[in-house]
Amino acid sequence: MLVIERLTTRAEGLGRAEGPDGDVTVARALPGEVVAGAVAEGRIAQPRILTPSPRRVSAPCRHYRACGGCALQHADDEFVADWKQDVVRRALAGQGLQAPFRPLHVSPPASRRRATLSGRRLKSGALVGFHGRASDSLTAVPDCLLLAPALMQALPALEALVAAGAARRGEMALAVTALPGGVDVAARGGRVLDAGLRAALPGIAAAHRLARLTWDGELLWQPAPPVLPIGRARVPLPPGAFLQATPQAEAALLAAMREAVAGAARVADLFAGCGTFALPLAEAAEVHAVEGEEAAVRALDAGWRGAQGLKRVTTERRDLFRRPLTPDELSRFDALVIDPPRAGAAAQMAEIAQAATLGKAPGVVAMVSCNPVTFARDAAVLVAAGFCLEWVQVVDQFRWSSHVELAARLVRAHMPRN
Repeated sequence: MLVIERLTTRAEGLGRAEGPDGDVTVARALPGEVVAGAVAEGRIAQPRILTPSPRRVSAPCRHYRACGGCALQHADDEFVADWKQDVVRRALAGQGLQAPFRPLHVSPPASRRRATLSGRRLKSGALVGFHGRASDSLTAVPDCLLLAPALMQALPALEALVAAGAARRGEMALAVTALPGGVDVAARGGRVLDAGLRAALPGIAAAHRLARLTWDGELLWQPAPPVLPIGRARVPLPPGAFLQATPQAEAALLAAMREAVAGAARVADLFAGCGTFALPLAEAAEVHAVEGEEAAVRALDAGWRGAQGLKRVTTERRDLFRRPLTPDELSRFDALVIDPPRAGAAAQMAEIAQAATLGKAPGVVAMVSCNPVTFARDAAVLVAAGFCLEWVQVVDQFRWSSHVELAARLVRAHMPRN
C-alpha cells in the first residue's frame, strides 16, 4: 500500500514506498488516497484505489480511462483550481517570491479551438485520436468533451486524410485549428506526395469543406486565405500559426494585458506571434511587435495595415533568444508585453535587468507564461533588479490537463500602481 502525499507537476500522485522503490508516481491518484498496484520503473500505471479522496469524482468523459488528452477529470473542479494556483505559488516560492493572486479563469468544456491529434492507417479506414497517458496506444475520441464543435465535426475529414495518405506502419500528426471560415489542417508524417496523392488530398479537403490543408508544410488546398479577427484587425493566418488554445482564455489574457499596460503610450510586444496582444493594444498605444517567425510577422503587419482606428504598429523579425532587445532599445518604451515559449525569456530578462540598473527600463513588464517554473525564474531576475511582482492571474485554458497558463504584472518599485 502507498499513501499519496501530493501531485507532481504532471498531475500524477506521488508517494514514498518502503524499500528500494523510494518515490513512486501513481497514475490518476489524489493526495491522501491509499493505493496499491505493481510498481514498474518507479510508477504505478494501474493503481487500485483502496481509500479514495473526498475530492475524487466520476470522470465525465467516457474516453477518459483510455485517452491521455486529459489528466484531471477524476478530481472535482475546486481541487483542480486550487492545485493549479498552488503550482504557481510553489514555483514562485522556489525563487523566494510571492504575490497576490487574482481570481482564476477556467475555459469551459468544448472550447479548445486548437489541438494536435494523431492518426494511423488501418486495414479498413483510419484511427484518429489521442494517445493514452505514457503509452503508444491511440484512442478514438468521438465524444470528446474538450474539443470545440468545429473540430469534432472535422474528425471524419481527418480520418479520410489519414486513410488516403498515411504510411502503413507510420503515424501522422494532425494540427487542427478552428477558424471562422472552417478548420485549418496541418498534416505531418504522411506518405511522400506523389501524383495520385496530390490529386486525392485536395478532393478530400474540398468534400469536407476544410479551410486549408498543408502536407508536411506544402499547401495543397486553400479556397480562400483564412482570416482571423484580432481586435479591429483581420489577420491572414499562416498555416499552423500559434493561437491561444481557447477564445475565452485569450480574452482573459488580453484583458489582463490591457489592464497591466494601461496608460502606456509606447509598448513593445515581445514574442508577438500574429498579433494576439499587439493589435488590440494598438487601440490605445503605439506598439512595436517583435517575433522570430517571418510568416507571423507578415501576417501581423498585414492585419494592422488593413485595420481602421489603430495607432501605429511596427514589426521586427528577431530571434529574442539570441538577440534580445538591449537597454538602449528598451528605453524607447513605457511598457513591455512578453509571452515567451515554455523555455521562458532568460536572455531578455537579463537585458531588462541591466536596463533597470541604468535607469532605462520600461516602468511596467506584463507577462504571459505557459510554464510557472520559467516564469518564476524570469520574474526573480526582474525583482532582483528593482521590480515588484504586483499580481498574478492563473488562466486555465487547458482544462483537465496539468498545463498552467498565467498572466502577471511587474512594476518598477518607484512606479505608481493602477
